[in-house]
Amino acid sequence: MSRLNIINPIVTYLLFLPLTIGAIAPKIAQAQESASPEAANVASKSVSILSLEGGQNLLQEADAAIDAQQFDVAANKLQKARQVFNQLSNFYLQLFNSFSGLDNRVAESQRKKALETGQLRDKATYQLALVHRAQNKPELSVPLLIQIIGSQSPTSGLGKKAYQQLNEIGFVDEPFTEDDTGNSNPGNSENINPNISNPNSDNPKK
Repeated sequence: MSRLNIINPIVTYLLFLPLTIGAIAPKIAQAQESASPEAANVASKSVSILSLEGGQNLLQEADAAIDAQQFDVAANKLQKARQVFNQLSNFYLQLFNSFSGLDNRVAESQRKKALETGQLRDKATYQLALVHRAQNKPELSVPLLIQIIGSQSPTSGLGKKAYQQLNEIGFVDEPFTEDDTGNSNPGNSENINPNISNPNSDNPKK
């Protein structure tokens, strides 16, 4: 076969290649647009898990599992939620430190986000401690409750609740009472699932 005969098919292929791509491209775009919403939701969840919304979704799933008395599932969801919130809090704190003295507006925004996600982490931790008590695993609750007291301080609403749990478990034997300058109100801002507020009962749901 002559060299000319070999070149001609190649030239023909190169000339028609753009036309082929042009014909296929709309079909690809159409296929992407017709992708199922479920697939899009899965992709969205995988991308947004390290976010405030991702952590809150885990908390909602944990609440649903608690309502169904699926405590193993709830514990798994809460453990993941507290990890997400802890990572977020640390990241926002790093940004706060980076922008402190450089841009106070940005630094203050990151500080507030670090506090918010840190509070959510501690709430998820407290909820997880209650779930462990409902599972008759108080030994798993103790380190979580101590972490909360260290993070929140013993005089905060959540700190008081954590110490009360330690007292009920029997890990501490002295109840905590504040002096006259303290706030005796245990706090009403915690959004704790009431279904496991009494883990010593046979049925944790109220």
